[in-house]
Formats: sequence, C-alpha cells, structure tokens
Amino acid sequence: MTGVPASAAGGSAKAKGPMTSAASVSGGASASVSGGASGASGGAKSARGGKLAAAAVDQASVWNIANLLTMLRLLLVPGFVALMLADGGYDPAWRSLAWAAFAIAMITDLFDGHLARAYNLVTDFGKIADPIADKAIMGAALICLSALGDLPWWVTIVILGRELGITLLRFIVIRYGVIPASRGGKVKTLTQGVAVGMYVLALTGWLATLRWWVMAAAVVLTVVTGLDYVRQAIVLRRQGIAERRAASEEADA
Repeated sequence: MTGVPASAAGGSAKAKGPMTSAASVSGGASASVSGGASGASGGAKSARGGKLAAAAVDQASVWNIANLLTMLRLLLVPGFVALMLADGGYDPAWRSLAWAAFAIAMITDLFDGHLARAYNLVTDFGKIADPIADKAIMGAALICLSALGDLPWWVTIVILGRELGITLLRFIVIRYGVIPASRGGKVKTLTQGVAVGMYVLALTGWLATLRWWVMAAAVVLTVVTGLDYVRQAIVLRRQGIAERRAASEEADA
C-alpha cells in the first residue's frame, strides 16, 4: 500500500498546526517589534520636529531687529526731552540735536512694523511696546513744545487725547475684532511727524509760517481719522453682537 495511514496523516496535520501557530506568533512578535521601532522612530521624529518648532519660536524672540528698533525708540524719549529742554529750550544747536533724535525715532517707527510683518518677527512684546513707543515720543515732543510756549496746549490735548482715546477704543472692541490701520491714519501719522519736527527746529520766516499750516493739516487729519475709527468701532461691535446672537440661536435650534 502506498497511502499514508489516517493516524499518521492526522499526526502530520497536528504537527503542522503548532508550527503554523509558532510562525504566526513569530510574525506577530516581529510585527510588534517592527511597529514599536517605527513608533519609536516616529516619536523621535516628532520630538525633533518639536525642537525645530521651538527653535523657530525662539528665533522670533524679544531680541529681534524689529523689537530692537522699538527699544531704541523708547530709549530715545528721555534723550530727546533732555536735548529739547537743554539751555532753557531755545538754543538752536540743542534743538537741532533734539530734532535729530526725533527724526531717528520716526524713521524707526516706519521700519520696525514692516520688518516684523515681513520676516514673521511679530511678538507679544512688540504688539505692546510699539504703540507705547509711538505715543511716548510724540507725546514728549508735544508736551515739550507746549511747555516752551511754541505750540498751543489745545493742539497737544487734541492730538494726545485722540491717540489715547483710539488706543483705549481698540482694546474695548478687540473682543469683536481688530480695527485695521487705515490709509488716512498713516497719512495722519506722517503729517504729525513732519509738523512736530518742524516745530522742534528753530525755524524762522516763511518756514515758521509753513509749519503752522502743516500742523493745522495734522490736527484736521487727527480729528477726522479719529471720528472714522469711532465709526468703525461701532460697526464692528454691532456686527460682533449680531454674529454672537445668530450663533447662539443656531446652537439653541
């Protein structure tokens, strides 16, 4: 007989069963080890990615070029006041140095915000310090000029009142959105800087008359743009309230 006895065949089948089982266990263990290794590799990559992300955040730290320009502007404020009031405040040489400090502050104001946005250097410090530096140098110049009798106090009060009021208004409506800087606001800032710079210099003759007209234009722009910001804030608040109400009604439905 050439056939294999049934008992032997059964034994062979049974023998194959444990071998298959062992192979499957071996495959599972191999897959598990491979998966663990892959997971560990993925974890390592994730950790490296986290470190790279942290490094990227560190690059946009407080110590970047945009914030350094803002810090420089803040440091120029006391220096400007000292130069402006030196020797009684009417010496043309000291006033020229004060104008140079004011001009540097205005120029850095033009560049720090642009650099922060262009190179992703926006930081919480910059968001707070930049507007403070702007208001500080402009406020110091206006107060010094009014204290010396070169500029009427009502002009200083109107300009500084508008700047502080709009800053406060931005914080009040920030829960509904951000009021963007308008083109009129940028023109206003430039006109204010030119006008105040002309008053800081000891100008005479037709230049002294010209600076009066430039300051008048700055005051008009200050008031008009201020009213426009108030209008934008009211519209933004109404839109925010309407959107919240609609979202609440949709959630209830």
